[in-house]
Amino acid sequence: MDVVRIRMFYSTAAWGGQGQHFIKATFSRGLFSEDHHANTPACTLMETTDSFSGKLISVISFGSKNRTIGVAAKNQQITHANNTVSNFKRFHGRAFNDPFIQKEKGNLSYDLVPMKNGGVGIKVMYMDEEHLFSVEQITAMLLTKLKETAENNLKKPVTDCVISVPSFFTDAERRSVLDAAQIVGLNCLRLMNDMTAVALNYGIYKQDLPSLDEKPRIVVFVDMGHSAFQVSACAFNKGKLKVLGTAFDPFLGGKNFDEKLVEHFCAEFKTKYKLDAKSKIRALLRLYQECEKLKKLMSSNSTDLPLNIECFMNDKDVSGKMNRAQFEELCADLLQKIEAPLHSLLEQTQLRVEDVSAVEIVGGTTRIPAVKEKIARFFGKDISTTLNADEAVARGCALQCAILSPAFKVREFSITDAVPFPISLVWNHDSEDTEGVHEVFSRNHAAPFSKVLTFLRRGPFELEAFYSDPQGVPYPEAKIGRFVVQNVSAQKDGEKSRVKVKVRVNTHGIFTISTASMVEKVPTEENEVSSVETDMECPNQRPAENSDTEKNIQQDNSEAGTQPQVQTDGQQTSQSPPSPELTSEENKIPDADKVNEKKVDQPPEAKKPKIKVVNVELPIEANLVWQLGKDLLNMYIETEGKMIMQDKLEKERNDAKNAVEEYVYEFRDKLCGPYEKFICEQDHQNFLRLLTETENWLYEEGEDQAKQAYVDKLEELMKIGTPVKVRFQEAEERPKMFEELGQRLQHYAKIAADFRNNDEKYNHIDESEMKKVEKSVNEVMEWMNNLMNAQAKKSLDQDPVVRAQEIKAKIKELNNTCEPVVTQPKPKIESPKLERTPNGPNTDKKEEDLEGTENLGAEPPRQNGECYPHEKRPVNMDLD
Repeated sequence: MDVVRIRMFYSTAAWGGQGQHFIKATFSRGLFSEDHHANTPACTLMETTDSFSGKLISVISFGSKNRTIGVAAKNQQITHANNTVSNFKRFHGRAFNDPFIQKEKGNLSYDLVPMKNGGVGIKVMYMDEEHLFSVEQITAMLLTKLKETAENNLKKPVTDCVISVPSFFTDAERRSVLDAAQIVGLNCLRLMNDMTAVALNYGIYKQDLPSLDEKPRIVVFVDMGHSAFQVSACAFNKGKLKVLGTAFDPFLGGKNFDEKLVEHFCAEFKTKYKLDAKSKIRALLRLYQECEKLKKLMSSNSTDLPLNIECFMNDKDVSGKMNRAQFEELCADLLQKIEAPLHSLLEQTQLRVEDVSAVEIVGGTTRIPAVKEKIARFFGKDISTTLNADEAVARGCALQCAILSPAFKVREFSITDAVPFPISLVWNHDSEDTEGVHEVFSRNHAAPFSKVLTFLRRGPFELEAFYSDPQGVPYPEAKIGRFVVQNVSAQKDGEKSRVKVKVRVNTHGIFTISTASMVEKVPTEENEVSSVETDMECPNQRPAENSDTEKNIQQDNSEAGTQPQVQTDGQQTSQSPPSPELTSEENKIPDADKVNEKKVDQPPEAKKPKIKVVNVELPIEANLVWQLGKDLLNMYIETEGKMIMQDKLEKERNDAKNAVEEYVYEFRDKLCGPYEKFICEQDHQNFLRLLTETENWLYEEGEDQAKQAYVDKLEELMKIGTPVKVRFQEAEERPKMFEELGQRLQHYAKIAADFRNNDEKYNHIDESEMKKVEKSVNEVMEWMNNLMNAQAKKSLDQDPVVRAQEIKAKIKELNNTCEPVVTQPKPKIESPKLERTPNGPNTDKKEEDLEGTENLGAEPPRQNGECYPHEKRPVNMDLD
């Protein structure tokens, strides 16, 4: 199952567990702080994944009134199996007739149907009507819940996020996830590969990485989650991370181990109890849950462990047992598959086992001892578990979010990802039916990355992008998309126009043709700047780019139909070396000295007009393999908004209903306890009867009423209950307030008596002021006595004569009148100055004369004739 954890502590999320992870979404506002990264709050992360103790499970259940997401939906998975959706991550960007979809369709409790656009639709009953939702909509529902939870914790809106996806996701799957985020109104700053996030979390904290001029440290990361197995090799230097390569088995994960157990016990129960668990979806779902629990227990226990399910089918109880050795034998073929991606990784990166400094494992399924042992045996070294297996990806996403945010100060750390699949372009020649093909991005090419291809064309042309190695892509369609460069025309002299096309793998790992421009030659006057000629001499000069390395590839098609010549200019990359057909344009530019020599022998040529080069932006029409149309996307956004509003209304309705139910139970208990004395017998019986009637109404006619009906019912109860509650509270608070008031009256009365007795403490107070105190004390005392006498005549079931709040106000009034008078300070008495005599200071002054004065800087007492360093000695002092 998919789980989300939200914690206001560092990364604020959890990832992993022996269940299916979905996507990790990091919202760029929240609480994020690391001692050596930033001291400012930032970054809340939310992630959908499985954990041994999760807070939010990415299961969505549809009801007659609203949607339920998380644990509540998980609890309905067995009782409402047809309307509870889970395990939908791998349906992104796939057509309904995809072989993978058709295979998975039989294992699901809900119905998959084709959409109008050929995609995967999920059919459920919602609001008592049949609804068809796309995978993007289902994911958007989960993101809505995550966004709402983040905003409730942060008390501010959340708009930006980082979402993590498996590294083997293709362009179609990645675009589908981005569409889901757009439906919710989230701006996805980056789609981050799972393994890149893990590597970032590992490297940014390391203090002992080699410097940039030293050999990098090679670390292999292994992640086995619920449905996939991923490995990557990364090179680390101080402040730098480079992904060298990735390998994976997208069909090997914890789910496969669960299925082995389910198949085993299905066969056992069929033989032992004559029960076919596969014939009833509810029984099968219960068996899956119990097998998952058993698998986790076997990870920490090697003894025989029982599996018991009560009332499994036909009111029969079933039981079984298994130990770790039997489990490993049962899953031997799955364990054998672990080595293939590891071999592939070393082959791609041309690394030896000895080159690997450490092997870090993450993901819930790596907790299985046999999986750990298999990985350790392959690399011939102990595996490392320094990373939090549940939170590694989430923490990496949080760090990426902080890096991208301008609000947080994070240690500089560059990240170079890798393209998981090689990508090629194919195009048609102008005058021929033959096609030209060029691999623009090889496997494990650095990303994000941009290249510029230059074509010579007289009219619009098409470019088709596709994966060069379809067998290595876990997706049935090798084509990425078809791009049409429009508005291309020949030059005025009839020559072909030079068209520059910029291809790019962006930060989301998605291939695109970002821009196209046509180079036009325009004659200019002689007084034009000479730099124009430079543009013509070096047409492939590389413009500066902010973040991506750029390559210029010159495509030249000759009229004779010869093989195109391709010019590669730029930084050296991990691409394969050019074929013999690839020639450098630099060789075609004549040497300047040779030109000068020729000019000596030749007659002077006529002056040619100078040419100005103008780049004209060209529109590009993209026809992608998978992309939601704008109209459809807007419809999804509108539908999600309506469902959010419906969920909000239903929540308010349920809250109103729960408030009535809570009031009934709470008051009925207290009427037979502390409130019993504060209501008369007749009212007591009537109120109890009304509470019972309300309770019966809630479970009968009031089971499904509008919000206002519950509000009215609560108000009806509170008309009777509130006075009783007030009497009880007043009986608790009133004596305390009277006691406090009495203490203040005694205090001020004593001060007034001391004043009349000529106490020195108060002889500085004016007599008229003190009379005000006495008058106020007498008035308040009379007020209090009258009210206390009146209250004493009242019974507890009658409304009080005076409220505690009124007594509190009287205390405040008394203090405001008396306190300024009785706290008047005595006037200060200036201390007389010390008289000096010829023989020293006069020490005969009595200490009583200085009473009442204060000298914070007083100096210690001195003997006759003694002086301090800053004083001058008397002239007539005897000297030895």
